[in-house]
Formats: sequence, C-alpha cells, structure tokens
Amino acid sequence: MSTTGTTRRLAVAAAAAALVLSLGATACGSDGGTSSASSSSAAASANSAGSTGSTASGASATGSGVPKASGAITVFAAASLKETFTELGKKFEAANPASKVTFNFGGSSALATSINSGAPADVFAAASPATMKTVTDAGGASGQPATFVKNTLTIAVPKGNPKHVAGLKDLTASGVKVALCAKEVPCGAAAQTALKAAGLDLTPVTLEQDVKGALTKVELGEVDASLVYKTDVRADAAKIDGVDFPEADKAVNDYPIAALAKAPNKDGAAAFVAYVQSPEAKQVLTAAGFQAP
Repeated sequence: MSTTGTTRRLAVAAAAAALVLSLGATACGSDGGTSSASSSSAAASANSAGSTGSTASGASATGSGVPKASGAITVFAAASLKETFTELGKKFEAANPASKVTFNFGGSSALATSINSGAPADVFAAASPATMKTVTDAGGASGQPATFVKNTLTIAVPKGNPKHVAGLKDLTASGVKVALCAKEVPCGAAAQTALKAAGLDLTPVTLEQDVKGALTKVELGEVDASLVYKTDVRADAAKIDGVDFPEADKAVNDYPIAALAKAPNKDGAAAFVAYVQSPEAKQVLTAAGFQAP
C-alpha cells in the first residue's frame, strides 16, 4: 500500500470521525438546552408556587414564623384596640384568604366575664394583666399570655380645649364636667392610679364601661374632659385634642394576648396571636400610639 493511499484513507477516517463527533455534540447540546429550559421552567414554577404559597400563608405575608391559618377566628379585644385590630384583621385575612376574623370589642372586664361564662371565642386581647388574670385563673387561656403593647393615659378635651385644661388638677375645678371609665375597667383603674399619684380626689359626672364610651361623652359635648388612652385621642384627632400629664407615667397599662383553651379554631387562634406579635403588626400598633413592651 502506497504512502499516499494510506494518508488519504486516514484523512477520510478522521473527517468521518469529526462529523460523527460534531453530530453527537449537537444532539447532546440540544438535549442539554431542553433540560436546562425544563429546569428553569420547573424552577420558575417552583418559585412561582412558593411565592403564591408564601402570599397565602401568614409566614411570608405576616412576618417570619407566623403559621398559616384558615377558618373562622373570633377575637375578643379591648375597646381601645378597635382601630388597630380592625386593620390587623384585614391584613391577616389578606395573607390567609381561607380565614375570616371576627372581632368583639368592649370593656376588658366584661369580655373576660363573657369568656369565663362560656362565650365562644378563640383569642382574648385585654387592656390590663388584671383582666387577663380573671381568665387565666379560671383556666381559660391556652398557655401563658404575652404582653404585646403598652398604653398611656391622656386627657381628652373638645377641639380647642375650651376649658383650658392643662393637667389633672384642672379636672377638679368648679364647673368642669369629667367622664371616667368605671374602676373595674382597665382605663378606669389606670385613671384612679394616676389621680392617686397626683393626690387628687375627682368625682366624675359619669362612669363608662369602656374607653370609647368615655371618649364619646367628650365628642358629644356632654362633658368637658375624660381620661382615655393616647391611642384613642390619636384615632379621633379630627374631633378631640389630648392633654398629656406627668402622672400618666405612673399608670401605664400592659396589654396581654392569649389563645383560649376552649377555642373552636385552635390553629387559627395560635396564628392570630403569633401575628399580633410580629414585626408587621407591631409597626401598625406603634404607629397608632401604642408603645412596644
């Protein structure tokens, strides 16, 4: 065999091998592209599903660590929480579309009595540890209550402060009509503490069963002033002015929250309690004038 023939055969074989390798690489490249696209599509689908799941769950949309909730959740809450909890309830439902939060707002002592009497509820948020204690002492709470905010008293007066109230002492002046919360209600107990700290004896013209009742008396012009929480005055700033006084520092109320032992929706109760303590909820609460615990 000549050297030239051998060289020609080797060249042809090399070209054929190169063609086979090229076709194989093209085929592999095509499969790899499809596999990569499928992976990307799967990853995108997974990410999309994960994003959708996070939006539907409390964990992502309502703060890290907040469990997902569904079903009806009934919350008994102090009257002073009405504005903030109404907002938090909407946010909670948006993050948990399968849930429905219903509130019963009122005086903490009355709510505690209702719970101890068997009223169906999942969560109790009180305006003082004392009123929460009436529930825990009766075995009505599931686990230990947690303090989620604090609140401070102020003097509510009509816009413009026509009686020129500057402090607690002015509430004892002749001709000044004052509304207080009843002593068994947290805002009433706090008012008595503040008055005692100031060394004052005040006789109100009316005693209300919750802080909103005391505030309404000012709104309607039935009284010249009332002792309510700063959050209530801020929520009603279009109609009411607030006058701060130093003795309020002696009567700061802790607000505890707890899931209830006989909660019809135990998982929902736990989720809502966790949400109220989340950074998102605390931002809403502190923006309304509540203080962080």
